[in-house]
Amino acid sequence: MPLSMNREVFITCAVTGSGATQDRSPHVPRSPEQIAESAIAAARAGAAIVHCHVRDPQTGAPSRDPALFRKVTELIRASSTDVVLNLTAGMGGDIVFGPTERPLPVNEAATDMAGASERVRHVAECLPEICTLDCGTMNFAEADYVMTNTPGMLRAMGAMMTELGVKPEIEAFDTGHLWFAKQLVEEGVLTSPALVQLCMGVPWGAPDDLNTFMAMVNNVPADWNWSAFALGRNQMPYVAASVLAGGNVRVGLEDNLMLGRGQLATNAQLVDRAKTIIESLGAKVIGPEAVRERLGLTKRMPA
Repeated sequence: MPLSMNREVFITCAVTGSGATQDRSPHVPRSPEQIAESAIAAARAGAAIVHCHVRDPQTGAPSRDPALFRKVTELIRASSTDVVLNLTAGMGGDIVFGPTERPLPVNEAATDMAGASERVRHVAECLPEICTLDCGTMNFAEADYVMTNTPGMLRAMGAMMTELGVKPEIEAFDTGHLWFAKQLVEEGVLTSPALVQLCMGVPWGAPDDLNTFMAMVNNVPADWNWSAFALGRNQMPYVAASVLAGGNVRVGLEDNLMLGRGQLATNAQLVDRAKTIIESLGAKVIGPEAVRERLGLTKRMPA
């Protein structure tokens, strides 16, 4: 197939995820102030979009407290550095079952299930330009943990996001997630052209080999905008792969903690490395205003 390189690339920085990385690197931000500071530094390094989770400021455990999201939003919006804000809406769909011989009742302490309105509440309050929509259910890393996003839940959340004027970033962890995303657009739940993040190498979704990656890319409609990432040591190779395949890129501490062997990274350093790779390929890194124009986004303050 011919090379269809993207010549104008935007970088998303996934600042801090919901994984148990908070004690593996001092650079993983916990408090709203730390998250906002790291996001702003990433923007100054070249990220047009910052993708933000929030954490308990004391323990670093993942949280979906709307007050924490609002604080992060206000701090980023108050900065003199412009950046497109992307808030996760992936929390609230976690089921952890009991042992294999007795899966029910579920592990109540580890399970976090919420209704559609509650999962989107912080989005309605903060009004970011973008929020994520994990477009399917999958076994997720740990033995008894299932990331749960039913068709009914996705239709409800997607409709709420569209009504709010916040663009969903479809997070596709496997080919079936793209299949359902196209169905949501066909039904009018989401508008076209949609925005997709191809999530490669997340156990147990799509593996990060190039054959699977190109199968994912080839299933994205031609008029949609897409980006991709891989985990750990494959984060930077996927910067190059995504650009060469015609897409945009995502880096950040949610997906990878290292700049090199034995060298813990900051978000700004990961963005800077990605920018170097993109420009070395002969492409241009575009900023937040160009991204808003391309994706049809509106910058707003919290409600």
